[in-house]
Amino acid sequence: MTSDKRVVVIGGGLAGLRLAQRLGPAAAVTVLGEETHVPYNRVLLAEVLAGRYAPEVTALPAPGPALRRGVRAVRVDRDERAVHCDDGTVARYDTLVLATGSNAVLPPLRGLFEPEGRDLPDGVHAFRTMDDCLALSAAVGPGTRVVVIGGGLLGVSATRALAARGAQVVLAQQGERLMERQLDADASALLHAHLTSLGVEIHTECRVRGLTTAARPASAAHPASAAHPASAEGTRKVTGVELADGYRLDADLVVLACGVRPRVGLARAAGLEVRTGIVVDDHLRTGDPHIHAIGDCAEHAGQVYGLAGAALEQADALAAVLTGESTQYTGTRALTRLTLTTDGDRSLDLAAFGETTPLPGDDVVRLADATRRTYRKVVLRGDRLVGGVLLGELSTVGALARTWEGEESPHDLFHLLTDDGGH
Repeated sequence: MTSDKRVVVIGGGLAGLRLAQRLGPAAAVTVLGEETHVPYNRVLLAEVLAGRYAPEVTALPAPGPALRRGVRAVRVDRDERAVHCDDGTVARYDTLVLATGSNAVLPPLRGLFEPEGRDLPDGVHAFRTMDDCLALSAAVGPGTRVVVIGGGLLGVSATRALAARGAQVVLAQQGERLMERQLDADASALLHAHLTSLGVEIHTECRVRGLTTAARPASAAHPASAAHPASAEGTRKVTGVELADGYRLDADLVVLACGVRPRVGLARAAGLEVRTGIVVDDHLRTGDPHIHAIGDCAEHAGQVYGLAGAALEQADALAAVLTGESTQYTGTRALTRLTLTTDGDRSLDLAAFGETTPLPGDDVVRLADATRRTYRKVVLRGDRLVGGVLLGELSTVGALARTWEGEESPHDLFHLLTDDGGH
């Protein structure tokens, strides 16, 4: 690729900016970023909500003039190789990269929207963007009654941050345990106990049916903002959450942490193949040879990752492809880490990788220390390490992850599992 080749990237998040950085002077890169904020690392939003980081701490490396902030792509014309934007401009490309990310899932709850309405009730917040984070941070305070809907990674992160702010938090999880995609039953139970020790009330196997709201005068409503658009008198204010069994949870605020969904509307409208995400091959290329996709919106080999590590690996792989290197993307072996930093001795860190639920015939090794509140479990298939979960002290996670990623035989498993295993 020569520097006169025009590369347009739709999406100013982690994946899009990493690609622009890697391409450097090898191409004329334009990044269309919908958000007006300085680009930021979404992984750190919970720390901003908890009050531990200022928003500027989350900033990604400055992308320079390649980034156009506050510009939304509205249509891709594949015949003209042009992206039409909401400000009336047109960005023409030789190569187009879709790094459109994902949106927060808004569950089909009674009372979430009025008929033909699009505005969330006052006090209801998604937790996906910096605007979401700042609006929620401004609304919460000591003693605020908050119901978090969703007990996955996002919901647990939000719950911990809100508890750190002194809120009275109730966590409602439809599944039978917290973070069931990443943690086994024992690890999830330890996480449950940790959050309970912070004062969080947890309901599992609990389906939320709807929200209760009350009208409030316009004079009492929040000022208009990205999270709370201006509306007519009689703006609704959330008052509670109704569960399927008829039980009602009072709430000043409700946080929707029900997962994310890849943003694929542009790709679908352009006639590209979309399943869960935008389908790409081992060169991260769609069915159109001039269009690629990376990050949360991309689906490779049937897998949509939705993790920062995978987004970075895909951006690096695509940069290599576009600069002429003979390389292929073969997937990401994702490791999930969550730092549950609280005050004093109530901190808990966790990590999970690979297959944490054993298959018949697998061997499982567990080490638990109730005094130190540590738990380590690895799953072995033959002589290979195929997955693991660690809570508490994570000094060994690096060595275990390297063994897992390299598909190596763990010659001294006890050494890997003990505190000096990572040294």
